[in-house]
Amino acid sequence: MGIREDVYYEGGPHIGDLIVNVLIGLTIVGIPLTVGAIVRALWLRFRITDRRVTVIGGWQGRDRTDIIYSEIVKVVTIPRGIGLWGDMVLTLKNGSRLELRAIPKFREVYDYINERIAAKNPEYTVAANK
Repeated sequence: MGIREDVYYEGGPHIGDLIVNVLIGLTIVGIPLTVGAIVRALWLRFRITDRRVTVIGGWQGRDRTDIIYSEIVKVVTIPRGIGLWGDMVLTLKNGSRLELRAIPKFREVYDYINERIAAKNPEYTVAANK
């Protein structure tokens, strides 16, 4: 029997990301952005629980990355889509970064992740990471 996890968010990228990029794709220059948005909409999934952040992506959703909160040292967000969705970058202890693109309700997710990091690492300060 596995360890129980409470899921905070599970789903794909915000639909607005796809809509905006499809509209941009009506131009020749925007076609690569449209293809990227379609691939994200089809195969990118996020799962944020009280124990870890999981990103499932890649071609046909075959790549999976799990990050536990004690490994995260910095969280940075960038609003997009008039603040309806945003991108988030998690920096890990080993210096690598995990990018989460087009997260719905990214401000609430940011606060949730910071609460979990602070619970695992008492030296972590949110104000220093904004």
